Amino acid sequence: MRDLHALPKAHLHLHFTGSMRHATLLELAQRDGIALPDSLVSEWPPRLSAADEKGWFRFQRLYDVARSVLRTETDVRRLVREAAEDDVRDGGRWLEIQVDPSGYAARFGGITAFTDLVLDAVREASEATGLGMAVVIAANRTRHPLDARTLARLAAQYAGRGVVGFGLSNDERRGRTADFAGAFQIAERAGLLLAPHGGELLGPDSIRVVLDSLHAHRLGHGVRASEDPELLDRIVQAGVALEVCPVSNVALGVYSDLTSVPLPTLLAAGATVALGADDPLLFGSRLAGQYATMRAAHDLTDDQLAELARMSVWASRAPDDVRTAVLGEIDAWAA
Repeated sequence: MRDLHALPKAHLHLHFTGSMRHATLLELAQRDGIALPDSLVSEWPPRLSAADEKGWFRFQRLYDVARSVLRTETDVRRLVREAAEDDVRDGGRWLEIQVDPSGYAARFGGITAFTDLVLDAVREASEATGLGMAVVIAANRTRHPLDARTLARLAAQYAGRGVVGFGLSNDERRGRTADFAGAFQIAERAGLLLAPHGGELLGPDSIRVVLDSLHAHRLGHGVRASEDPELLDRIVQAGVALEVCPVSNVALGVYSDLTSVPLPTLLAAGATVALGADDPLLFGSRLAGQYATMRAAHDLTDDQLAELARMSVWASRAPDDVRTAVLGEIDAWAA
């Protein structure tokens, strides 16, 4: 079996704060005297579940605690650089990191100032590591849809200047998906990739609403499409890619174990699948780990793993020259 860390790949589902190294979280918290819960210290990675809203609230609380340790511009630049270094170590050649600027605006001078900071940090990290990088700005579905429109306009202003997409995240069971259609229309007019979350905590019906109302080009997760062959065929025919995050699916209780993650069903139907790590800080597994767990759980061959890597590149917004180069590297790995 070939080394999966050496398999070139793109990473399309990685959240900003969730990309933080555990050691960095501990160091920054100690620096500023921030008390962390045991689940982020001695019991890390935390035992999580999102089977109900109470479970999701506990997960979100840990995320908010982690976000609170980012106090300075240097902290932000460090997080981005380390995320890039970790992806390169895992074979990453292209990373689209997802961020909701409104979650950091109060501390960093507003959503525009924070976006400027992130994009500058991305440029620095890309130059330092050689990793191609871009940003997906994401709205929070637990906030008012007008806030999402504000973020969509922000993303549109940076289209072609480091921002490649617009997303919608947080608990799928909160808010009405259709209410965010206006924000996605703004992003669509700007030529941005549309990549809302859908089909993880809720099933096929929620995916249909995401497709119909938000015109998704990629689905954050989307694994529950496996439960409806007709819907899955629609996704395949439309060329909608699925950002599948196996370890987080199991950690949040969507599936009981890694062998239950329906990757073979998705692949057999012809779906485009890009494996992602979601929030390594909370789930304890980075990019190469997703490939390794799926190899072990489903006896995937090296050729199948190489094809997953190719699909991650095809589904990305990487420039054509980067795509061509990375696809060539994947072919060399497989050969």
